[in-house]
Amino acid sequence: MSSRSAVHGSFTITRNWKVSSAKVFAAFADEAAKDKWFGGLPGWEKLKKAFDFREGGHEHLSGRHPNGMVSAFDCVYRDIIPNERIVYSYVMHLDGKKISVSQACIEFKADGAGTKLVVREDGIFLDGYDDKGSREHGTNLLMDLLGKTLEA
Repeated sequence: MSSRSAVHGSFTITRNWKVSSAKVFAAFADEAAKDKWFGGLPGWEKLKKAFDFREGGHEHLSGRHPNGMVSAFDCVYRDIIPNERIVYSYVMHLDGKKISVSQACIEFKADGAGTKLVVREDGIFLDGYDDKGSREHGTNLLMDLLGKTLEA
């Protein structure tokens, strides 16, 4: 009897900011700009990072949470249209155990003088990992941090 399982989940997050699509896109595409908000949750310690933002490029970010748990994000960029769209696939690990595989699409849409950002993610949570909505919650927190850097 196998203890393997795959539980599917998806969510969409929308944000509106009063800055150009180019500025919002740059917050994902430029390493220094992304460092200001991605992985910036309080008490989190960065352990390892790699950043290659291009189609076929890889990104890795791992770090230790205040409770000692280590998380790792491993991403491959699949489709990039500057100021319009980013599509990527990624795997998440907690303490070395693969917990999920996801596909995400970020769309940057002109909204008057500002930008409407739409993040859509489809994830597969593996082998008993119960997400309980934490991926959507964490992505919302990251979008909040992104918004603060855009407003600065």
